[in-house]
This record gives sequence, structure tokens and C-alpha cells, in this order.
Amino acid sequence: MEQLSSAEARRIALAAQGFGVRRPGKVTAAQWLRTIDRLSLHQIDSVNILVRAHYLPAFSRLGPYDRSLIDAAAWGGRRQRRLFEYWAHEASLVPVALHPLLRWRMARAERGEAGWKGLRVFATERRAEAEAALERIRKEGPLAASDFEETRERQGWWEWSDAKRALEWLFWAGRITTATRRGGFERVYDLTERVIPAAILALPTPGEAEAHRALIERAALALGVATALELRDYFRLGPEEARAAVETLVEAGVLRPVEVQGWDRPAFLHRDARLPRRLSARALLAPFDPLVWERSRAFRLFGFHYRIEIYTPADKRLHGYYVLPFLLGDRLVARLDLKADRQGGRLLVHAVHFEPSAPADAMDAIAEELGAMADWLGLDRVVLPAGIG
Repeated sequence: MEQLSSAEARRIALAAQGFGVRRPGKVTAAQWLRTIDRLSLHQIDSVNILVRAHYLPAFSRLGPYDRSLIDAAAWGGRRQRRLFEYWAHEASLVPVALHPLLRWRMARAERGEAGWKGLRVFATERRAEAEAALERIRKEGPLAASDFEETRERQGWWEWSDAKRALEWLFWAGRITTATRRGGFERVYDLTERVIPAAILALPTPGEAEAHRALIERAALALGVATALELRDYFRLGPEEARAAVETLVEAGVLRPVEVQGWDRPAFLHRDARLPRRLSARALLAPFDPLVWERSRAFRLFGFHYRIEIYTPADKRLHGYYVLPFLLGDRLVARLDLKADRQGGRLLVHAVHFEPSAPADAMDAIAEELGAMADWLGLDRVVLPAGIG
């Protein structure tokens, strides 16, 4: 079996993720689209303490770019639609070309076999309620859950109304999708056929096994080298379907089994993965960036223990509320707790925590990246913690 050193695996993974190449002076729409096609998705998260998570992966790889590129591609008109929202990894923005590969999941949800358990009742005994909501959208046009009568049994952020749960089941089932976002990032739903380009909807629907193979290969291209669990996790596939897909791709020569020094399990290398002789990168990474979202992989690649502490009580946090790892060269060398003070025009750096492997000049690189981020976010200055800078 082919063997890779831990350093080689790290460089392969970074190259597959789009790191280690010179950033363009001005990011074009084509360059941004190539980035999201390489990654296959941008994970969505509602937290806006810095900037919403789906904007960050492109910044990490390309540098400052026009965020309206994502807004137009994800929530613009049907003709300019290049992305759609669906449950891919978690809630994600996905290239419309991948719509056929996720229809099996929509079909399972339609039958009540996929999606959150609390929503599956709308595929069976409460289906009439969902169909009524669908009919209202069909007649009235795009609607949010707040446009329906609220009938919450209990109050609270996660205590969805009956209407919201019916709409989310329709979303899982592919009957509706996000037309736009309103106000505080509320989904506004419309019929899928009024949002997704007709040419995409006309594409044939592959069988489940074929779709799983295509998704595993997509994951392998995005990861470069990965364990079977990491390949499966990228699109949250079932263990048996993923195992069969990996075996078929190995037989076809698309994936090659490899041993990686220090890894406690076998891995698979995509045949098109690139191994740079050296790699130099500099990036602040969203907590939901595909380079680090699978925490055990982040440890295998970088020896980096990482967790997001948003839901950890403040007095028990080790590193901060919204902490971004910092990539320098081919290592994760620090983590920064950041906040955008939009009213004051400041990028607040609450804390900087260096890893033992951080080089002496790491702060210089961090300061440059923070300056670029502040400019990108339209903030006037960076405020560092006392004793740093």
C-alpha cells in the first residue's frame, strides 16, 4: 500500500482545498465560482458576530472579494441562480449542478425516511397541513414562516411553529427551496420549480448508488486524502452506502488506498490529488470551513484540538466565543476570538492564542490578514488585545 508522511498528507489536503496559490489582485465571478465548485458547498450558519459563515471560505482562499457575488448566486433571480440551499453537510449553499445528486435525499424525505424525526410526521398523518402550506405558496408567491399564523406550543428560539415545521419538511423533500432571505436571515420559501433553473431540473435523476459514488468522489476531490469516515461525513451519507461507493471507486482506480504516518486508520487518495513539494498559505478560517469542520481530521492533519465554544458558558470557554483558526504555511499556528463592531467601525480581537509550533513572526502575518479582513468588512481599524501588536 502506498505510504504518505504526515507532512505530505497535510500538503495534499491544503492543495485540494485551494490553499497555497497566489491570491488574485481582484476576484472575478469566475474565480469565486471555481472555489465553490472545488469545495462543493459553503456551510450556512446564523451567527453574525463577525460575518456569516458562508462568506468566509472564499475570503480564506481568495482574499477580499465582493460578497454580493454570493448573494446574487444564492438568492438572486432564477436566471442568475448558481447556488441553492439544501442539507448537504449541514445547511449549505450548493452549486445548482449538484441538485440531481441530492434528489435521492429529497425522495427519502418525501417518504418520511430522511430529515429530522420531528418533521417526518408531515410525510404521513400531517401531510395535509404541509400540502396546504405548499398551495398557499403556489398561489401567493414566496412566503416565510412568519407569514403563516404562529401556533407555537412552547416559546423559544428552537421551538418552531407548526407552520415552520411543515415548511421545513417541504424543504427537505425538495418541494420548496429558499427564494431569498429576509431581515434577520429568515428563509423565504418558494416552489422549487420557480427557483432552480429549468435546465437543472431537466437533468436526469441518477440512481441512489450512482449519486452516492458521485458525492464520495466530490468529497475526495475536496479533501485530497481522507479516511472513509471523512469521505462519508462531507455530504453526511449513510455508512453502508458510503462503504459501497468507496469500494466501487477503489475498484475503478478513482481512489487509491494509502497509509498515512501517524493516522490510526486507513485513508484514500484521489487519483487527481496534487502533492506540492512545499506549500505556503495564510488564512483565517471559519469554524465551519471544510478544512477544519471535522474536528478529528483537524487533529490528524495539524495536531490541532478545536471546538467551537458558542454554546459553552462564558466562564468555561478556553479560547473565546467565535474563534477562527489561523493557517500559516502548512500549519494551524493560532486561534483568534473575533467580533465585528459595525457601529464603531472596528474589528475587535478579543484574544490571540498561539500554538506551540507558531513561528516568532506569526503575529506579523496575523496582523496583515486582520487588516485585509477589516477592509473587506468595511471596518476602519483593528483593535488588538493589550500586550499584542
